[in-house]
Amino acid sequence: MEVITTHTNADFDTFASMVAAKKLYPEARLVFSGSVEKKLSEALKTIALPCRLDRIKDIDLHSVTRLILVDVRHPSRIGPFQSIATRPGLDIHIYDHHPSTPGDLSGSVEEIAPWGSTTTVLVHVLKRKGIRVTAEEATILMAGIYEDTGFLSYPSTTVADFEAASYLLSSGADLSAVSNLLKRELSADEVALLNEFLHSETAYSIGGVEVVIAEGYLEKYSGDISILAHKMSDIEGMNALFMLVDSGDRVHVIARSRTLDVDAGKVLREMGGGGHPYAASATVKAATLVEAREALLKALRRTIVPKKTAADIMSFPPITVEPDTLVRDAVLVMRRYNINAVPVVKDGVLSGVITRQVADKAFYHGLGASPAGDYMTTECVSVPDGASVDEIREKVVAHGQRLLPVIKDERVAGVITRTDLLKLLQEELKKRPGREVSRTKHLANLLKERLPEWLYGILIEAGVTADALGVKAYLVGGFVRDLLLRRDNLDVDIVIERGDGIVFAEEFASMRGLRVKTHQRFKTAVLVFPDGFKVDVATARLEYYERPGSLPTVEESSLKLDLYRRDFIMNTLAVALNPSSFGELIDFFGAEKDIKEKTIRVLHNLSFIEDPTRALRAVRFSEKFGFRIERHTLNLIKNGVRLDFFRSLSGARLCDEFRNILEEEAPVKALRRLYEIGLLSLIHPGITWDREREAFLERAHEALAWHRLLYTKEKAEGWLVLFLSLTDPLKEEDMSSLIRRLMISGKKRLEVLNSRSSGLKALNRIETGLVKKGSALYGLLKPLPLEVILYLTARAAKEDARKALSNYITKLKSMETHLKGDDLKKMGIREGRRIGEILRELLEKRLDGEITTRAGEERFARSSLKASKRKR
Repeated sequence: MEVITTHTNADFDTFASMVAAKKLYPEARLVFSGSVEKKLSEALKTIALPCRLDRIKDIDLHSVTRLILVDVRHPSRIGPFQSIATRPGLDIHIYDHHPSTPGDLSGSVEEIAPWGSTTTVLVHVLKRKGIRVTAEEATILMAGIYEDTGFLSYPSTTVADFEAASYLLSSGADLSAVSNLLKRELSADEVALLNEFLHSETAYSIGGVEVVIAEGYLEKYSGDISILAHKMSDIEGMNALFMLVDSGDRVHVIARSRTLDVDAGKVLREMGGGGHPYAASATVKAATLVEAREALLKALRRTIVPKKTAADIMSFPPITVEPDTLVRDAVLVMRRYNINAVPVVKDGVLSGVITRQVADKAFYHGLGASPAGDYMTTECVSVPDGASVDEIREKVVAHGQRLLPVIKDERVAGVITRTDLLKLLQEELKKRPGREVSRTKHLANLLKERLPEWLYGILIEAGVTADALGVKAYLVGGFVRDLLLRRDNLDVDIVIERGDGIVFAEEFASMRGLRVKTHQRFKTAVLVFPDGFKVDVATARLEYYERPGSLPTVEESSLKLDLYRRDFIMNTLAVALNPSSFGELIDFFGAEKDIKEKTIRVLHNLSFIEDPTRALRAVRFSEKFGFRIERHTLNLIKNGVRLDFFRSLSGARLCDEFRNILEEEAPVKALRRLYEIGLLSLIHPGITWDREREAFLERAHEALAWHRLLYTKEKAEGWLVLFLSLTDPLKEEDMSSLIRRLMISGKKRLEVLNSRSSGLKALNRIETGLVKKGSALYGLLKPLPLEVILYLTARAAKEDARKALSNYITKLKSMETHLKGDDLKKMGIREGRRIGEILRELLEKRLDGEITTRAGEERFARSSLKASKRKR
């Protein structure tokens, strides 16, 4: 005898699977192994069954020769059939979609797939064998798929489920009938119990994943109570819900999960139950509700893979001191790196922790020459690098340490501060009704949408290369900021963490056949592509400044510390490039919030003291992006102005940042803002600002824009034009002093700046009205660089002078003679000085409009030739 059966407490998927199996085994008898859910029980009374259902008491178990199991594999879940499941000679066929568990039965025929329902598995078998189903059968089968996939909406739903549903729909499945079969109204008792569950729910953060546990009491447990789990999940929008139902002598656990982070079946298998990754149940006998909850929490902690571990959170490499390091040196280390505690290690092994407070006090008491090890705290706790957030939190809260050392291979691999933990816990706040969800943002699609295909491909390859080298690669800084702002930016900066940026760059260059320039001191490299495109690569590093305005000292570090050294919070974003996390946005300091609120904010109070050029940058970004400088940050800038820390800044760095401002789209607004804050006079006290100066600079900016629209071959270095306009009030000696102060170099730039005096003399002559002819204007302006002439155009007070300068730029400057030297030779003019003289004469006449055609030039040349012969 052949028997088709399923697990106890059967639902629609199990019943539909049995109906489908009957199509494969027409002689088999359909038998429920135990109870059925209330919803299925009620439905069976209303539908015309396509096949007969037998009662288990009518089955002679000893006569069963073939057992066909659907939606189940474990013998403990098939009721009385368990007694024959291992009988020698019994032929078992299995159709299931559950993950395997220890002790599962095996069959001579097995059709098992991780799809949304077992009905799906059987529908695909029927399709493969060419077995048709009737419309009535298709409706029942569709109900089975819909129930287990939440009408094809659960995360566990697969393409195979949609394909099976499509096939059943084409076979005549009635969706209205399916909806009626699955429709289920809650009773008054169930509504009351649902309310009890809703009021008892508690959210736990386990491994960075939010899990909700709800508890309730029920005198008589009904398996159909699981419908309340679906209702709660829908009402509250929960990703992972575990319901504990106390029925007196036991506690029933019902789990529903909509996230891959929580495998409900795996969790409850730890408690003796089982099920799918998204739906499972278990029964804890002879246990109180409290005991069941503690057992559940332990199972959750054992099975949920932490989203973040100590290795992900820690700052590394750790800044440490040795036990014999002098107290005064330990104080210096903590001040240099702006940290409040430091691990004391010997040969990499943790000895203790010394805080800045203790070291400062010891130094104050004259103990600066004593070993730091004498004053360290030896009774300090640490965590392994794989520790979860929960373990880290428990140790930080329980022991109150400023610093939690992270241990790997018995050595200190990094440190976690209380601030690190607080920021992490803030990130992990999940949504309850009316609160905002904190989710990891992925920018892979945005990268693909905004970047050229060739650049997107480069980033993909960079991630693959990083993986091959066992390092982490990230896009950082302004590139990521502009990506979120939807602004074009192809200045790509890549930071390498847990490895050497130079090694990465050399490996990438060798694979692509690129040139690579390395800078060992700063641990950076530049990848140079054949078309000139460049990608900057750096090792994740931290910087400290020996004195205000000096160049930083660089040391290898982690991504977090690398980003912490950035100028403003909005520039601290990173995007992961390794394939497993490609496109993931990293935001340690709240940069995304600042960008959204259009705010410029420094990371720490000494930012402008350490690097005064950041003050200029703040103004530049403010005007470039339309952001506001946050009040505290603005006060810090003004404090830096008052203390005059620009005095110690190297001229080259000041010049670079100032040039960046002059090259922006709206430089005049930025210069006005610099004046308002008090920064403009720091460049030179002789630089003034008023409405006239602002109008002058606007005219210079307009002159540049006008010249760009001419599309002439000669390009102007625009910032020099604005620099000349801004420094116009300075005397020659002050101008020379400023050029030396800013360390402006380059033959072209110095030629432009040193031509200012000659340019002003030329303008004075033009404005007298004495320069009438084009040739005279040409002779006056030809020696001057284009930048000086554009500056003069903005400075000219008279309209006639501006027209003359404009005429020179648009017409006279590029004017040439039709005839060349070779043409004159062919006409009989011997090579020598005379050819040059005739060409100059021809150009003058063209400039003055006396000759306009080639024929006219030829007539003039012949007459000059005749005149020369007559003279001889």
